[in-house]
Amino acid sequence: MTWLVENWFILVLGIAGIAIGVSVVYDFSKMPTGKQVETIKEWLLYACIQAEKELGSGTGQLKLRYVWDLFIARFPYLTKVVSFELFSGWVDAALIEMRMLLTQNKAIQEVVKGEVV
Repeated sequence: MTWLVENWFILVLGIAGIAIGVSVVYDFSKMPTGKQVETIKEWLLYACIQAEKELGSGTGQLKLRYVWDLFIARFPYLTKVVSFELFSGWVDAALIEMRMLLTQNKAIQEVVKGEVV
């Protein structure tokens, strides 16, 4: 008993370490699966096309914020496990795909620009 009274800080550090470990495992278990990520990336392509249609060219940061706001409205539970940096990377990939679609698909050009370019 004397040892416990003299070394109480070790017990407190041990409990804190266990609590942190449990928290990390819990947060990891809540991360999105591969299927969820693919669904989100497909939705992001749609959201990027909507942002391009609404805001036009040359408004990069504003479009990113617009897509982030759409993401929060559509997937509010994921904002706790997906960082903005990760989201921004996903949006960059969706923008590359959107630009490719705009050069190849006349129907998408009409939707975004209002006319065929």
